[in-house]
Amino acid sequence: MRIGFFITCLVDLMRPEIGLSAVRLLESAGCTVEVPMAQTCCGQPGYNAGDTGAARRLARRFLEDFEGFDHVVVPSGSCAAMIRCHYPELFRDEPDLRSRVQALADRTWELTAFLHDVLRIERLPGSFEGELTYHDSCSGLRELGVQGQPRALLALHPDVRLTEMRDSRACCGFGGTFSVKYGDISAAIADAKLDDVQASGARCLVLGDLGCMLHLEGRLRRRGDTTTRVLHVAQVLAGDA
Repeated sequence: MRIGFFITCLVDLMRPEIGLSAVRLLESAGCTVEVPMAQTCCGQPGYNAGDTGAARRLARRFLEDFEGFDHVVVPSGSCAAMIRCHYPELFRDEPDLRSRVQALADRTWELTAFLHDVLRIERLPGSFEGELTYHDSCSGLRELGVQGQPRALLALHPDVRLTEMRDSRACCGFGGTFSVKYGDISAAIADAKLDDVQASGARCLVLGDLGCMLHLEGRLRRRGDTTTRVLHVAQVLAGDA
């Protein structure tokens, strides 16, 4: 199975080790993974800000870069949701192009959904030991239905103890440009989420979207907590944490 790996802007610029963990997971499951070097942003920031022109240009670029792969895998619920849910709408008035975009969107997957729902993996390439709690990021949860998949994969590690927080489905307050436009509200939402994390007793927070991860980790450190670990699910699954 030939996989096009869409690394995403934040992973590429901020935490490339997450991309390496994701590729390791895919390769250990028998996939041939390629990372098109010309890839760029999925267009989500522009789309969310109302700049559909910029989003369309980036969607066309994505189509050019990834149309030839069997599947496209993304280590981010929000970027995967942008492609799967919103790309076809961007080309609703261009039937021929829309059909190509729709076909590619249908072959684009959030990482844990692909590992669980498509590959149906039963083994992981590394190991992880400890207690953790899991945050369901909004786009993956609400647009893609990603919730049970990461938990089922984490359960493949015999030494992982998952302790659910009070409300894992509540927003963390990031929301992309929302956290810039409404900083005080965003910080208050993050504080409520982190209260739930700390009340769970787990000293490790795991999630599948780097934007939410950086947002919560930054807020956690500003609150004076320097010991709670914040990890992407790919790092835990691959045993790279």
